[in-house]
Amino acid sequence: MAGISLNTIAGLERGEALQPRTLPGIHTALEAAGMEFIPVYDGGAGVRLWKSMDETSHQEN
Repeated sequence: MAGISLNTIAGLERGEALQPRTLPGIHTALEAAGMEFIPVYDGGAGVRLWKSMDETSHQEN
């Protein structure tokens, strides 16, 4: 995933702090998978999934 190790992803899933240099890669990978990051000034910070899981898995294959 965007050059990020599986250990880093596992740490993220456990709620561990990430190195700041890791965040852009994770952000890019999530956007490529169909996630949209919603800014605070656009109705409140959050994320939105634009693509279904079927669509994103077909893009990778």
